[in-house]
Amino acid sequence: MSAVDRRLSAPARLDVQGGLNRAWQLAGGVSIRAKILGIVLSLTVVLGLGVTWEVRTVMHDTFISELESRGFSVVNDLAARSIDPVLLNDNFALFQLLNETIENHTDALYAFVLTGDGQVLVHTFGDEGFPTALLSLEEQAPARANGNVEQRSYRSDQGVVHDFAAPLLDGQAGTVHLGLTETRLQATINDVTRQMLLTTLIVAVAGILAASLLTWLLTRPIMTLVETTREVGRGNLAVRAEHWADDEIGDLADAFNEMVADLQTSQAAIAEKDAARSRLLEKLITAQEEERKRIARELHDGVGQALTSIIVGLKVASQADDMKTMRAKSAALSAVATETLDDVRLLSRELRPSVLDDLGLAAALERFTTEFIQLHPGIHVDIHCTLPCRLPASVEITLYRIIQEAMTNAARHSGCRTISVLVAHRKERVQAIIEDDGHGFDPEVARRLEGSVGLHAMAERIELLGGTLDIESSLEGTTVYVEAPI
Repeated sequence: MSAVDRRLSAPARLDVQGGLNRAWQLAGGVSIRAKILGIVLSLTVVLGLGVTWEVRTVMHDTFISELESRGFSVVNDLAARSIDPVLLNDNFALFQLLNETIENHTDALYAFVLTGDGQVLVHTFGDEGFPTALLSLEEQAPARANGNVEQRSYRSDQGVVHDFAAPLLDGQAGTVHLGLTETRLQATINDVTRQMLLTTLIVAVAGILAASLLTWLLTRPIMTLVETTREVGRGNLAVRAEHWADDEIGDLADAFNEMVADLQTSQAAIAEKDAARSRLLEKLITAQEEERKRIARELHDGVGQALTSIIVGLKVASQADDMKTMRAKSAALSAVATETLDDVRLLSRELRPSVLDDLGLAAALERFTTEFIQLHPGIHVDIHCTLPCRLPASVEITLYRIIQEAMTNAARHSGCRTISVLVAHRKERVQAIIEDDGHGFDPEVARRLEGSVGLHAMAERIELLGGTLDIESSLEGTTVYVEAPI
């Protein structure tokens, strides 16, 4: 293909593609009911007309074949019976023979006998006279032979006529002609065609009625489902699609209802979670302010008073007269400074343990366990932390705070005697299990309570990492399962 042909063919392809797209858009814009009605009507009309045409063609071919076969047989018989009257010059007997043949065969239009030199000897045309055009038939229509009989077809004012010519004594005594018309056969074919067309019309009407019922059965639940979908889109999750039948559309309605129910459940869970987050944020802000008040009070009452005591002690020591008194004052001030330093370090660890940043989660948990046992001497703590390497900082601080909160809650509320902590690495995920032998509680009820800030904070922390937190509790104790990706 040349470059010119390619340039010429490209717009043609674009036009064809554009036409197909427009046709598809037009077809897609038609309703399902119109599509089904159009398909049913088109199939009915095409099949009806096709079958009618096929039947009409087969009947015509069959009837013409039968007509020709009958014509050959009748003209042969007529020729055999006409030899004696012709040889005896008994034109009256010959005329009666031709008339009997016409009367006995409804499709016979005429019969006549020609002499050897082509003159009309006898005919059945009566008062109308013999049509001289029949004498030139051999020049007008081609002949078909069946033995000695020749058959020609021509069109007249009475339709198509089949003329059969049989020679008498090999043509020496003349020729017998018999004309058979297709009028009766065509009338029969036309009657059958009208009946089939009427049947096609009835079938088409019945098909349209059946298609209308079918489209109603199909589109009614679909339209109901569409309206239900719009209601869901407006935010009404209480609406449900009607289950019309146990078919694919019914399955679709059931699946849609399940989806809406899941959405409703998810929306309720999200609303509950948002409310819990709002309460958590409020509690966290309050807790933050309370923690700031506590730190300020600790700094003022503890560290501030200690520093004031040190300042006063230094002033008193500077005014001492003897070395012994000065040394005693210095020892007392050193003890106060040491105690103050311990308070500051404890306060710093409560804010954020520095050992977590320096040595990692395992060391921080060991330090916290030591301090926890000092605060709760009646609780035995068993901790196992098997981590092959340091975890990301966000994971370490999250796990540390969750374990700290879980142990603190167990000590405050469960009445436990033993707490076990296990931290381990499992296939690119880190798992922590905190278990106590306390009296347990209902986690779902606790989550719904406005005061359960600790549980919500634990869940929020682990969800920020893409992890999970599960709590199982009974009268025999509580187990907290924490898992986070690393």
